Amino acid sequence: MIYQKPRRQHSKEFKKEAVALVLKGEKTIKQIAYELGIHANMLSRWKNEYLSDEEHSFPGTGHLQDPDEERIRALERELRSVQEERDILKKVVSIFSKDPR
Repeated sequence: MIYQKPRRQHSKEFKKEAVALVLKGEKTIKQIAYELGIHANMLSRWKNEYLSDEEHSFPGTGHLQDPDEERIRALERELRSVQEERDILKKVVSIFSKDPR
């Protein structure tokens, strides 16, 4: 049986503070990552994400980068739900509208 450590999740604030340390330039990414207990590649990825789109960086679990895409996704879910309800109601109407002779 192979034991895997559970994935650690880091808060948005933790990631931003870690990136801020990197951007100060006082230490290398490798040194900062070691001190924070994370892998240097992860810290580099966070830095690149932050620099590419500071406002929408680190959206959290299950959230898309773009708020418009998140809204579209929610509307599509709602549409599917309404369509399923409509289909059920159509079947019910057809069952009850049959002539019981």
